[in-house]
Amino acid sequence: MLVKRIIPCLDIKNGRTVKGVNFKNLRDAGDPVELGQWYTKQGADELIFLDITATNEKRKTLSSLVKEISRHINIPFTVGGGIQGEKDVELLLNAGADKISINTAAFNQPKILEKLSNRFGSQCIVLAIDTKYEENEWIVYLNGGRIPTKRKAFEWAKEGVNRGVGEILLTSMNHDGTKNGFALDITKKISEHLITPVIASGGAGKLEDFYHIFKDGKADAALAASVFHYEEIKIPELKYYLKYNQIPVRIHE
Repeated sequence: MLVKRIIPCLDIKNGRTVKGVNFKNLRDAGDPVELGQWYTKQGADELIFLDITATNEKRKTLSSLVKEISRHINIPFTVGGGIQGEKDVELLLNAGADKISINTAAFNQPKILEKLSNRFGSQCIVLAIDTKYEENEWIVYLNGGRIPTKRKAFEWAKEGVNRGVGEILLTSMNHDGTKNGFALDITKKISEHLITPVIASGGAGKLEDFYHIFKDGKADAALAASVFHYEEIKIPELKYYLKYNQIPVRIHE
């Protein structure tokens, strides 16, 4: 059985790590370079860096900050925010990213997923989907959760896989920052029906939430931010808890 991955997320605004609730009311959570180093020592399996206002502000991801973080970590590093095409991907890979997360640009120009996966490899391309449950459907949102679409999250995830993405980063806007647990239903649906690994994001608050997203939600990885940033949950403690409860994880020695 494949090991389940624990992934801290650095949401970046103006060069600082921030965290909010339901994508709003952002507050400072620390220096991203220091956090990246710390999470490497803590035994995180990967690190995700999202420049959360890049698309809305119509600018590129902070490649210099990506380069600085990558110099201080030795775990897989995914970067997203403001990515529009092949040149952006090339720039960030050269800056030290291992994988690229793409959201709004992929939705607006789905063929870009085929171009990117063909050129850089499927394993390098992560489709990020921000979704909100409303009127009995999980709906896709764009521009950092600011713009609703009429597209259903499952349908968009399926198209993304068909176009070559190697992973899906699924964030529930309803659960984001609430610490009330992950969105089990939509995560399970995508995980069970699509071959591509799913990273569940939004709602981590206690150890049991991680157990349930792996056991019941069938996620391949679980992402969290504030509970890790503020040490409400420590990654070594979380991994020992999961291992004790028969969830396969990689223990950092």
